[in-house]
Amino acid sequence: MSTAKRDTYTPETLLSVAVQVFIERGYDGTSMEHLSRAAGISKSSIYHHVTGKEELLRRAVSRALDELFGILDEEHASVGSAAERLEYVVRRMVEVLMAELPYVTLLLRVRGNTGTERWALERRREFDHRVADLLKAAAAEGDVRADVEVRLATRLVFGMINSIVEWYRPEGPDGRGGAGEREVVDAVARLVFGGLRKAS
Repeated sequence: MSTAKRDTYTPETLLSVAVQVFIERGYDGTSMEHLSRAAGISKSSIYHHVTGKEELLRRAVSRALDELFGILDEEHASVGSAAERLEYVVRRMVEVLMAELPYVTLLLRVRGNTGTERWALERRREFDHRVADLLKAAAAEGDVRADVEVRLATRLVFGMINSIVEWYRPEGPDGRGGAGEREVVDAVARLVFGGLRKAS
């Protein structure tokens, strides 16, 4: 694990380091001592900026959630047919996941053991419901196949997208470059909408 140098320490650096430690050790398995060692600063320096590790967790998952909810406020998420809006949202979800990979990874790993985790899970559910509503609207408009139950289709779509955090590495598994961001976005869109769209 890389550590932040004292002379380059900022609250953003601390947050980035904390996210990596939370992912590696699990939130419950991370102590303030682990965070101070990884960041290369004293625990008192951490407490100068945050009240504790739960505040770091809240800042981290808020960053992921803000990016995801921001998608729903973008023009293309609210203009056009439900199927067009859904495809736009799915593509943007994949883009956000890859751009904010550590933060979204952490968001997907929270389990509800603290107030912050329960809050994050509730926000995630709210986002999921809003995307599911788009899928329902597309089905009602007759643009997606009717032989797959909407709730099941929603879970499968989210399952595919969320699994990206487990294997996607911008540098590739061997350090020589992996699938490009655009390639992944296009592949997900083709697989999802090739399967969901009603045959013409």
